Amino acid sequence: MDMKLEVVVVPVTDVDRAKRFYEKLGFRLDIDYVGNENFRVVQFTPPGSGASIHIGKGLTSAAPGSAQNMYLVVSNIAEARADLLGRGIDVSDVFHRDDTLKRVSGPDPERRSYFSYATFSDPDGNTWLLQEITKRLPGRV
Repeated sequence: MDMKLEVVVVPVTDVDRAKRFYEKLGFRLDIDYVGNENFRVVQFTPPGSGASIHIGKGLTSAAPGSAQNMYLVVSNIAEARADLLGRGIDVSDVFHRDDTLKRVSGPDPERRSYFSYATFSDPDGNTWLLQEITKRLPGRV
């Protein structure tokens, strides 16, 4: 039986502020539905993704900013970072981790898949990781 991750709820304080951020990020706005004064769901889908995020009101009891290290997989970390910077997003420099897991500036020296990262946060402090993957591990499509 297939099980596909469809939506991750990202807790935010101000729905309209978060909506502007994710639009600026280049995520596709799928829906903005207001049920009543206590319920609103806004769905965004990252470019090329099969999964989406929900921001809104009345969706979760999680604290705004508590969604941490959500991964966005990219095929070229430098290009993805440059695109986000061009959109006005504050993105960290590219980094990798050494054998002790210490954060080291620059992409993985061997340019191995899964080893190069950059980070950014939304206005509430929910954090995202760009991860460069050019070749998938066995069993992954």
